[in-house]
Amino acid sequence: MNEVLKCIATRRSIKGYSDRMPSKEDIDLVIKAGLEAASGLNKQAPIIVAVTNKEVRDRLEEVNGRLYNKSGTFYGAPVVLVVLAKKEAHTYVYDGSCTLANMMLAAHSLGLGACWIHRAKPTFEMPEWQEWLKEIGITEEVEGIGHLVLGYPSGEYPKEKPRREGRVFYVD
Repeated sequence: MNEVLKCIATRRSIKGYSDRMPSKEDIDLVIKAGLEAASGLNKQAPIIVAVTNKEVRDRLEEVNGRLYNKSGTFYGAPVVLVVLAKKEAHTYVYDGSCTLANMMLAAHSLGLGACWIHRAKPTFEMPEWQEWLKEIGITEEVEGIGHLVLGYPSGEYPKEKPRREGRVFYVD
C-alpha cells in the first residue's frame, strides 16, 4: 500500500493530547496541506487561523462547550486550527471541509493527532467573535466551518473500527 493510502487507512480522531506543543514547522506543514485542498472553481475560499495562545484556545473551547453543553471539547489539544471560509464562493462549506480533511491527514503523516470539532459556525456568528476576527485582520464575510484540534496524542492510539458494508454501488 502506498504512503497516502496507508495514511488514510490508519488516521483516527484523537480525543486526548499531551501538553507538548508541536513545532511551528509542523503546524505550518499542516496548514500548507489545508491550503492545498481542492476548492470549487479554485476560489480558495478557506481561511485558517492558527491558535496557539492558551488563553484564546481556552476561550474558544469554553464557547464550544457551552454550545455543546459539555466541557473539555478540545480534549486538551494545545493547538486549534480554525477553518473559516469566505461566503462569496458558492462551494465554501465543501471547500472548508476539504481543507480540514487535508489537514487531518497531514497531521497524521507527521505523527500528530487531530480531531475535527464542530460548532465553529455558531461560534463565529457571535458578535464578540466577529469582532475578534476583525481585530486579527479578517474583514471578509466568512462562516466558521470547523475547528481542528492538533497536538501529540496521549494514551493508546484508537483501534480501527469496522467499515459498514453496502456503501458502494458500481454501474458498469
